Amino acid sequence: MPSPKLTVAVTGPTGEVGTAFVAALERRPEVGRILGMARRPFSPADHGWKKVEYRRGDILDRAAVDALVAEADVVVHLAFIIVTGQGESRDINLLGSRNVFEATAAAGARRLVYTSSVAAYGFGDDEDGEDGLLTEESPARGYERHPYSAQKAEVEAVLDEALSGSETDAYVFRPCVVAGPQAPLLIDSIPFVDLGSRLPRAVQALFEQVPILKPVLPDPGVPFQLVHHDDVAAALVAAVLGAGEAGVYNLAGEGEITVADLADEIGWYSIPVPDLAMDATAELVARLPFLPDEAKWIEALRRPVLMDTTRARERLGWAPEHDARDTLRQTVAAHRAELEAETQRGT
Repeated sequence: MPSPKLTVAVTGPTGEVGTAFVAALERRPEVGRILGMARRPFSPADHGWKKVEYRRGDILDRAAVDALVAEADVVVHLAFIIVTGQGESRDINLLGSRNVFEATAAAGARRLVYTSSVAAYGFGDDEDGEDGLLTEESPARGYERHPYSAQKAEVEAVLDEALSGSETDAYVFRPCVVAGPQAPLLIDSIPFVDLGSRLPRAVQALFEQVPILKPVLPDPGVPFQLVHHDDVAAALVAAVLGAGEAGVYNLAGEGEITVADLADEIGWYSIPVPDLAMDATAELVARLPFLPDEAKWIEALRRPVLMDTTRARERLGWAPEHDARDTLRQTVAAHRAELEAETQRGT
């Protein structure tokens, strides 16, 4: 007799990782139902999804969370605010996540899958493992001057506390920067990146004739990793199906890039920034509490935070299909296509 099909509950199914993940779940014969919940209106039919039952709800509403996970065999927690005011992000990220974790344990779900981040390791000076790469044994200390990093580390501690003594297995993924056609945050975070497409054609032509007028990105020379949203989705699906063993897994595509590579891909210039200048800028940002959280991402560029992904490859059988440069190319190409479409709609 075949095993009964899984019912999977997903918070945040409409986000950059969520849409790729749910699309991958739809293709798995082991999955019978997908229960999704997020705050905004969303139509699964628009994506051609047949297994998804979507409801609007907030993870801060414990009753809504309880109802979502009540019938689930597996709960996947993707809802998380990356950049916003610290008060709102803390409520969603800490209190909302606690609701999901405690409700999952109370419902007796077999597995809980949570997407943390490389940022959970923090951006200090003593985080590297062997060969300069972070392994899953490296402590998730967070970085107090970077709200997203600090909250990611804190949520992992909340998860351990909420599931303590329960029979629910937890898979925790720490992806690096997620990019790809459906994940534009990497590009959208660059100030004025879409300015060129919105300028008059005469000005655009001037940029082409006089390249020195192109915008410039400061490059501290610090390498970073990228992972394609489809590859993250593949790892999440493996966890939903109970592959390997529960635990923490790093996720990153092959290779590394720098800000100079990013500038080349978007057609801008880059200029090297000395370490001392970068440190001074980051220190200044840390002392200016009125600046938006977006500005505090400069902390992440002060030093390399690179991960080893051997565990995911060996224990989950995870084999990412996209390396860092391919992921970057796809992300930039999708951004350009969207800008062109917007321009055409406006004409």
